[in-house]
Amino acid sequence: MNIPKFHTLPEDTIILVIDEAMDVLEKVGFFVENDEALTLLGDNGVRIDKKTKRAYCPRWRTEEILSQPPGTISFYDREGKHSFILKEDTLVFTPGSAALNILDYESMKIRPPQTPDARIFHCLLQKLDYIKAQSTALIYNDVPGEIQDSYRLYHALLYCSKPIVTGTFRKESFSVMKDLLLAVRGSEENLREKPLAIFDACPSPPLRWSDLTAQSLIDCARSGIPSEFVSMPIAGATSPVTLKDVLVQHTAETLSGILISQSVSPGAPVIYGGSPSVLDMRHGTTPMGAIETMLIDCGFAQVGKYFGLPTHAYMGLSDSKRTDYQAGLESGIGIILAALSGINMVAGAGMLNFESCQSFEKLLMDNEICGMAYRLQKGITLQEETSAAVLLERLISTGDFLSDPHTLKWFREELFLPGNTIDRSIHQFGEIKPGMSAVDRAHRSIADIMKLTKDAFITDCSQQLYKIMEREAKRWGFHIEMNNYI
Repeated sequence: MNIPKFHTLPEDTIILVIDEAMDVLEKVGFFVENDEALTLLGDNGVRIDKKTKRAYCPRWRTEEILSQPPGTISFYDREGKHSFILKEDTLVFTPGSAALNILDYESMKIRPPQTPDARIFHCLLQKLDYIKAQSTALIYNDVPGEIQDSYRLYHALLYCSKPIVTGTFRKESFSVMKDLLLAVRGSEENLREKPLAIFDACPSPPLRWSDLTAQSLIDCARSGIPSEFVSMPIAGATSPVTLKDVLVQHTAETLSGILISQSVSPGAPVIYGGSPSVLDMRHGTTPMGAIETMLIDCGFAQVGKYFGLPTHAYMGLSDSKRTDYQAGLESGIGIILAALSGINMVAGAGMLNFESCQSFEKLLMDNEICGMAYRLQKGITLQEETSAAVLLERLISTGDFLSDPHTLKWFREELFLPGNTIDRSIHQFGEIKPGMSAVDRAHRSIADIMKLTKDAFITDCSQQLYKIMEREAKRWGFHIEMNNYI
């Protein structure tokens, strides 16, 4: 099978970027707010300046530690069945995380998410074939801030069986979120052996690890939970403006995270990811749909692949405020480029407005683009045992291409057949009636899906999950009614 490929960087440039990033780690260093992380780094060959809390890692030690993380990670669903493996050019799509808003179809207004949105979102994800991982993509504003991170995970586990991308907002939340995962897996050993969740860890550019994010790396490494690095340099604002140097800073920040993780537990699973961007100087915005942002994404993924690590990128999202032409072109370009670049975990389905907003309708439309990307990855394969000359001789003689056994055997294998969101029907001359746009068709599909998901929750673990979440909510004066979720 000949998989199409897209490469941003020649190998000599990859080597140059890595070489300069290691110089940065050794000479410039990186700030670590977390005292335990500093101690762990110091115990593992990294020079620590206690006064400034900066860590300086010699090149030889960085190279040594890079050999420790695994090159492949397998993930399992809520029921313990194998879902996917991140390695080489395997491709998995997931929504982005931590959207502060939803684009409401009925009002066409952007609003904060509420608890009822959780069931719709995760039940939809359960039914979308081409988005193979879910995420805690919404921040619900009708609960105390102290439980927003664990509350998101709670709903994801209730309503969808797919592996989850998540993360902590508070150091204290990790133990609660781990308890929720253990309620599903049953034991620490099963949680290690069958990973269910990925925790994002975002360094603060330039070259800073906060107390919270460093602690997340420590907690995940000790628990065997994969950490996904999401370095976010902004060209011209929090990093040099030149794209090569953005890549150098991204590489240095991600390598520093690997140093922390491996100092805790050599061999801890990690994913080499990020969400960098350029800065649109006209508006002071960070466009995720900019082609230069996508070039950086594809470039740092090549660096991650050079290290032999699973990769991640935020691609397939749009800066548009509506599900319009801009949303389609930016999302489509990003998803296709990610597939051609062989990025393993591609986040952003459903997202609008600079990673801050989710649209359920866009999520369904992006699912179709993801299906097309999988088909693109397959390329053109040699399916037939007979030659084209023999085949055409028969088809021409019968004149019946459509019902020929060859057509019936291969058309589903060769063709990607999208769902109802994509309109391939014939329209006769006349007025285009309302309700015929892709967004409208997606909204109708959402209603149909929700009619079929009344029982989309865990029957054997839901009570245990509820008890954990209710106990945590009570600490902050909040009460959860179990009946609201069934």
